[in-house]
Amino acid sequence: MNLEKVVFGFFIILACTLNFGFFIGDIGRIEFHHPAELFAAVVVNLVALVLKFGDRTHIGATHLATSLAACLQLFAAAFVWTWSAHVAQEPMTPSTMSTIVSLSGGALLANLISVTLLIGETLRASR
Repeated sequence: MNLEKVVFGFFIILACTLNFGFFIGDIGRIEFHHPAELFAAVVVNLVALVLKFGDRTHIGATHLATSLAACLQLFAAAFVWTWSAHVAQEPMTPSTMSTIVSLSGGALLANLISVTLLIGETLRASR
């Protein structure tokens, strides 16, 4: 068993599941989406992004692109939350939460593509 591949796969799948955990729930209900969960999704996606650097294959470039897209979406979601809560100092509204959750949904789609690529790679390598 290759420990590097285990760690790589672990962080890709953890990034996807954390993002899914934040995304799931009524889009406008503030109490269903915790900021710590969004923070964890951002951090783990950043770790997954760093792990994808250095792979010079075409599939590695696609992995990196999906990770960049997910990080961009999650940064945007965190920015909206931070701006709303700390800069504008407005109470969190269902409209703002909908924007945050929608952005995390885009990141979730990128994470799902990355997991699909990982599964495809694994199936192809085992033949």
